[in-house]
Amino acid sequence: MHAHAETHLDQSIAGRFKFAIFLTAATLIAEVIGGLWTNSLALLSDAAHVFLDLFALLLSLGAIKLSSYPATDTRTFGWHRMEVFASFINGSTVFIIALVICYEAMGRIQHPEEVKSFPMMLIAAVGLAMNVFAAGALHSHSHDDLNVHSAFLHMIGDAAASVGVIAGGIVMYFTDWYLLDAIISVGIGFVIFWGSWRVVRDSLHILLEGVPRGLEVNRVAAAIREVDGVEEVHHLNIWTICSHINALSGHVVVPASYRGDHSGLLRKIEERLFELFHISHTTLQVESTSCTTDAGHPKQFRHRPRFSSHGHAHAHRHGHSCSGDHHHHDHHHDH
Repeated sequence: MHAHAETHLDQSIAGRFKFAIFLTAATLIAEVIGGLWTNSLALLSDAAHVFLDLFALLLSLGAIKLSSYPATDTRTFGWHRMEVFASFINGSTVFIIALVICYEAMGRIQHPEEVKSFPMMLIAAVGLAMNVFAAGALHSHSHDDLNVHSAFLHMIGDAAASVGVIAGGIVMYFTDWYLLDAIISVGIGFVIFWGSWRVVRDSLHILLEGVPRGLEVNRVAAAIREVDGVEEVHHLNIWTICSHINALSGHVVVPASYRGDHSGLLRKIEERLFELFHISHTTLQVESTSCTTDAGHPKQFRHRPRFSSHGHAHAHRHGHSCSGDHHHHDHHHDH
């Protein structure tokens, strides 16, 4: 029943994303053509901002689709990471576009060019209407899904940029102060810089296996120690697989006198991690105090020889092993 409801929710969200993508793509085309026709760099700058957000919408829709693809023997995490690679490429590309916009704007500040301000206003108004409709389509799910909430905020940002372009068009229509077009372009360019930098920064952080933003290793470790039966936790690794899957691995130490069920203990830890930190992919190993000699010390990785052709025989290991070790691997899928 839960799986059916989740599938229905994903289909509903995907449908709204497709509608928003259609409207945003139409806005992008209209603003690119309109910007070239009216000679408005501000309109072209807004189009670049729309392009960044269109790609974000496509990524969010792709994340929903990719989450349904099963893992394979060669891709044990499936295709989830493709979302992160695409984000990095998109952010880098749009950052370069913003550089071009600002460079062109600097030239226009020195030598302002005439802009067809009235059609520029009309096209920006059409873009504003499209953004409002797209935001409305996403709003009903924006409180239930982080991807939808992020996309909704993107649409609001696009709408705000369109309002700025319209206001600039009105001023230019009545005053012929065409320098304002370049000034608005610089403003939107800096907004794009900030947005694309955040995309590049966050995707690079994920690709480097960084701890998910907002999580602190010490807090997670403390939450694990609070579970009855846990004496210590070490060799803790926390990372992000993609935007909606956080993973954790670690060694849990129990007293030598512990006689409880290891599986039950690990299940309690997993549920606690999911409820408190939304960590949905956990791999935990139980150790007894009697076989743990370096709990709390920095982990040491053993690497295979760099030029060996038999790497499989020298795989690195994460910690100790003893006859009493117990491994547990669990997934919570919450797309």
